[in-house]
Amino acid sequence: MERFVEADWRADLMNIREKQEQTEMELLSPYATQSIRTKGRKKPEVECEIRTCFQRDRDRIVHCKAFRRLKDKTQVFLSPVGDHYRTRLMHTLEVSQNARTIARALDLNETLTEAIALGHDLGHTPFGHAGERVLNEMNSAGFKHNEQSVRVAQCLEKNGQGLNLTWEVLDGMKNHSMHSMPHTLEGKIVRLADKIAYINHDIDDSVRAKVLREEDLPKEFTEVLGTTYRERINTMVLDIVKHSENLNDIVMSKEVRDAMIGLRKFMFERVYEEPNTKKEEDKIKNIIGPLYEYYLIHVEQLPEYNKKMIDKPGDVPVAVCDYIAGMTDHFAIEKYTEIFIPKFFMQK
Repeated sequence: MERFVEADWRADLMNIREKQEQTEMELLSPYATQSIRTKGRKKPEVECEIRTCFQRDRDRIVHCKAFRRLKDKTQVFLSPVGDHYRTRLMHTLEVSQNARTIARALDLNETLTEAIALGHDLGHTPFGHAGERVLNEMNSAGFKHNEQSVRVAQCLEKNGQGLNLTWEVLDGMKNHSMHSMPHTLEGKIVRLADKIAYINHDIDDSVRAKVLREEDLPKEFTEVLGTTYRERINTMVLDIVKHSENLNDIVMSKEVRDAMIGLRKFMFERVYEEPNTKKEEDKIKNIIGPLYEYYLIHVEQLPEYNKKMIDKPGDVPVAVCDYIAGMTDHFAIEKYTEIFIPKFFMQK
C-alpha cells in the first residue's frame, strides 16, 4: 500500500513541473523562451519533479562555490574602506534585479533571465577588470571573463564535473559583453541590465569615494537619464520596456541609448582610466603577473583539482588561468605574500 502512495505522491510532484511549463506556454509572450522548448544540456538528465530546467540552473549557480567567491572580488574600487561599496556579488545581484523587472514586464521568462544574470560573472578574476587585463596580456590564448564564466560552469565546478547548465543559460552568460549578442531575449535583457547596473552603481560608489560629485556628470546625459541613481535606473528600465513591448527584440530608444553610452564613456575617462586608478592597477599587475609566471614553472604547486585538468603541456597556461581567476582578492594577496615576501623569524 505504501508503494502506491509513494507513486501517487511522485506523480503529483511531476505534475507541478508540468503545470509550470503549461503556465509558461499560456501566459508568456510568444517571443519568450519556454522551459519545455530548451535546447537542453550537454549531458541529458532526468527532469526534476517540481522545478523547470531553468529553475534548476538558477539553483545550481546560487549553490556553487564560484558564486560564493564573488563576495570577495572587486567591482571597481580595490579594498575600499567602508561597508557600502559594491563587490562583484552585489553587482551580480543588482543586474539580476534589474533584469528580472524587465523580463516580468515584457512577459518573458523571468527564471531564465535570473539564471543568466546570476551566472554571468562566475569567471571574473580577482581585482575586477584590472585582473582580467593582466591575464589577457600574459596568456598567449587571451582571457575573457565571459568565456571563463562558461568554463567555470561547464568544466570547473563540482571538481570538474561542471554544473551541466542548459544551452540558453550558457549562451546568455557567454554573450553578455558589449561585443556579442545572445540568442534569446532573456539573454539580451541581461546584456543591457549589466550595463545599466555597473554604470549607475559605479557612479554611486565613485561619489561615495569622493572621486566624483553628482554635479560632475555631464548635463547632456543627466537631462535625459536623471540626476539621481534612482532616476537613472528608472529611466533606462522603463525605456527598454516601452520600446521592446510586443517586439521580438530588446531595444532602447536612440536618445536614452546614446545618453547611456555617453555616460559610460565619461566613466571610463574619469574613473576607470583615471591616473590614480591606473596607478592601483599597476599594483595588481605586480601581483597577478608574478603569480602567473610562478605557477607556469611550479605546476606541481597547483591544487590537485587544477592539475587534473592538464593532459598535455599546452594545458598548463589554461590551468594556471583557471586557478588565478578563481581566487578572491584576499586569497591572491595571501598567495603572493606566501610565495614572494620573506618571512621574519622570531629569535629564541
